[in-house]
Amino acid sequence: MGDPREPPEGTPDGGSGNEDEYRSVVFDESFVRAARIQELSASERLGGYSRGVRPRFGFGQIGSLPRQAVALLLLVVMAFAAAVYFGVSSPRRLGVQPTGNQLTVSAIALSPSSPVAAVADPKNPFAGLPSGYGDGAAGLGTPAGAATAHFTRVEVTRALDTVQHFLVASSMDPATLVQAETGAVRALVTPGEQAQYDQSLSSPGDDQHHAATGWLVRFDPAGVALAVDSVKVAGSMKVTEADSGTLEIDTDHTFVYALRTAGTDTSAPVSLFSVRRELRFEFDHTDIGAARVRLVDSVLQAGPTACGVQLADHLQPLLAGQSAGAPPAVNPADHSVPAWQLCGALAPITAEH
Repeated sequence: MGDPREPPEGTPDGGSGNEDEYRSVVFDESFVRAARIQELSASERLGGYSRGVRPRFGFGQIGSLPRQAVALLLLVVMAFAAAVYFGVSSPRRLGVQPTGNQLTVSAIALSPSSPVAAVADPKNPFAGLPSGYGDGAAGLGTPAGAATAHFTRVEVTRALDTVQHFLVASSMDPATLVQAETGAVRALVTPGEQAQYDQSLSSPGDDQHHAATGWLVRFDPAGVALAVDSVKVAGSMKVTEADSGTLEIDTDHTFVYALRTAGTDTSAPVSLFSVRRELRFEFDHTDIGAARVRLVDSVLQAGPTACGVQLADHLQPLLAGQSAGAPPAVNPADHSVPAWQLCGALAPITAEH
């Protein structure tokens, strides 16, 4: 009898008679893994799948793509990543460009016609001032905030509060006045003006734009000391709109300081020194939200001081017993001296003023 495993007709010509006949169509493991479809398992077929196969996905399929397609895909991904990186970390985003008007400063020395008098009572140096002067921030006359055409009451109130903080930090804080502290004022200046502020403090100049005394009141601690830390103030603030996007606050205040020579004991004579500051601030909605000021105009009158002294760096008061002397001659042909340097005669502070 023949082999039952063989066909009744016998082995076809050219065949192997066993599995060798199908060896050429047997799929190896790598071919199976690379297949785009896969037969469902028994449990999946029992689960009710409507199709007998499912597509296969995975990172292994990338190997079946043409090399040019893979290269193009990687190039697109890298270009997108680079665009995101440089858009976020561009150096141009790190700096803040100046905005608004550059600060303009005018400083006027007020010269006494006689020797500076000492106060009668050094423990109460402001006793001779007329009524209307308050202690510190109480004398600023800060008005209640009221809405304007394009700014809400809350925004106006916040702008007034920021101006008040600036005036206290720049005109009344002993650290600013006689301890060379400048950081508290800088923190209130809008970033667009901080470069000008820094240059005014590091390299002050009488060029109408870089006087340190345009930003703050300060005395040379080597020559001047505060007899008392308190400062008397009288003045007012006014709120207007420069345009639909700019809130403007104008301030006009006189600050009175009690001074003595630095390094002396408390029995040294004390005299008064007056500084009138007329300032103009501008705010947009961003400035208000950040509680920063944009100072655009500063006019300063200070005395008693001598005519012709440099007021760009520190104010230079004449103290008790000192005299100004005759005012210096002015030569209109001397272009080495700024034409805007001014000096006036100091009048005593009286009730009508």
